[in-house]
Amino acid sequence: MGIHIIAEFRGVDPRKLSRVEDLRPILDRVVAKSGLHVVSSSFHQFEPHGVSAIYLLSESHLSVHTWPEYGYMALDIFTCGDDGPALKAFELLVEEFKPKSVEKRVIRRDVYGEG
Repeated sequence: MGIHIIAEFRGVDPRKLSRVEDLRPILDRVVAKSGLHVVSSSFHQFEPHGVSAIYLLSESHLSVHTWPEYGYMALDIFTCGDDGPALKAFELLVEEFKPKSVEKRVIRRDVYGEG
C-alpha cells in the first residue's frame, strides 16, 4: 500500500525553521520536485518562532514541525503506491535543510500485514 518515513533532523540552520515565509518555499519546492501532488496545505506560525506545516497529498501527507531554538525538525511523509516520490522528497529535504544528523524510520504500510 505505501511507505511511511518518520525522521528527525538535528543541527539545522534555525533561519530555515523559524518563519513560515522561509520554510514554505523550501517545502513547496521539495514537494514539486519529488513528483508528489498537493491537494491542500496549511501552515501555523508559532511565536516567537517555529512552524507546523502539513501538505495533504493525493498520495497521503507530508508534515513538518520545527523547533528552531534547537535546530530541530520532525518530519513525517506517508505515501501510497510507488515509494519513489516519498524517498525523493526525503532526499531533497536532506539536501535543502543540511541537518548535521538524521534519524529515520521507514514503516511499510500493508493492508495484509506482510510488509
